[in-house]
Amino acid sequence: MNSLSNAGSGPGSPTPATTSPSDSGITDPGYKGAPRPLYWSVWREVWENRSIYIAPLSVAVVVLFGFMISTYGIPERRRGVLLMDPAKQRALIGAPYDVAAMVLIFTVFIVGVFYCLDALYGERRDRSILFWKSLPVSDLTTVLSKASIPLVILPLVTFVIIIATQFVMLLWSSVVLLTSSLAGTTWTRFNLLEQSLILLYSLIALALWHAPIYGWLLLVSGWARRATFLWAVLPLLAISIFEKITFDTAHFIRLLGHRLTGFAAAAFDFQGQHNPDIHSLVQLTSGRYLSTPGLWFGLIVAAVFLTAAVRLRRYRGPL
Repeated sequence: MNSLSNAGSGPGSPTPATTSPSDSGITDPGYKGAPRPLYWSVWREVWENRSIYIAPLSVAVVVLFGFMISTYGIPERRRGVLLMDPAKQRALIGAPYDVAAMVLIFTVFIVGVFYCLDALYGERRDRSILFWKSLPVSDLTTVLSKASIPLVILPLVTFVIIIATQFVMLLWSSVVLLTSSLAGTTWTRFNLLEQSLILLYSLIALALWHAPIYGWLLLVSGWARRATFLWAVLPLLAISIFEKITFDTAHFIRLLGHRLTGFAAAAFDFQGQHNPDIHSLVQLTSGRYLSTPGLWFGLIVAAVFLTAAVRLRRYRGPL
């Protein structure tokens, strides 16, 4: 037995080669990629909150149904529109598409508001925060993933749904006008590519302008023990009423109104008060918008709110 076991171990015998796992042809089944916690946290929010895309899709279906009904008798109306000057033609033909975009933007804003109010409050209410805190994901990553939904994901979802809705509207109106040889009038008066760039710029500008609103709602969501909507609204009303009673002024309520809709005056050149439509890329004033003090002040306030929300999530327990 000893002679057999020692066979091949002499000076002239070859030494057995040591093979590494990489040379053996066997691969490691483990995942060795970067964990990317922020990326997967954002996807988790999208998976768990289907209203992010279901609500705007439902509204888009309603808008399309209403538009299809409104195209009854459109050839006669289109002939009357073509008798007007080019500016009025463009405004009247593009009006249904602008209305569809505004309705969807307003819908997504409401979705963003209620998402933020429930983002941190919901995980404390159902105690799932205990599970998520057990994972190697920081509170900062979690809060940033939730803030990215209204600031990044919802604008992108809105952009895709609006473009798809407007494209279907263009196709349908062209089919209806085909028999009257007016199908091309919609495509020449409504440039979908140019309007898509204007829409994307508008959604980015609006999301940045509304950043402090979403930051405030996330802060309330991480602090309130119940009735998050009331806790988000009542302090603002109380400040407005106190200012009106004490100083007989309304600066705070005007500040809130400016934060809701004030981005447009800085982001666009309306070319006069009587021409409020945006029909050209020349009217986009991105330089003026980025140099607006209100934009940067709002982003700083949003950063303060998000920092406070991170600390609240770190030390706030389940309900």
